Amino acid sequence: MENDEINLGDSIQLSGFKEINSGEMIIIKKMIGSQVRKFQDMIPDFERLKIYMKSVHKTGDHMQYEIHADLIHAGKIMNAKSLDRNLFVTIADVLNKLENSIKKYTQ
Repeated sequence: MENDEINLGDSIQLSGFKEINSGEMIIIKKMIGSQVRKFQDMIPDFERLKIYMKSVHKTGDHMQYEIHADLIHAGKIMNAKSLDRNLFVTIADVLNKLENSIKKYTQ
């Protein structure tokens, strides 16, 4: 089995994105990168964000994307997941769920 992990710097790890075309990956990397900068501002002890993608219910041209994200800070893990037919919507949703968790955690 080949390694399909993509590391973006020291704090972002993507897994399962090997079938995504390069144009979409550019957008995905920018979306995630800008959100991680926001997370780092919100949580001083931010360590790493791991995002796992899996395509499910693939029929013909239709597919749903399942995204799982783990935000690691101070040795603790916050999880979020989302499922949608639009990859960008799914990623935005999972990042938004993490942001809401951070806001609750830091209150």
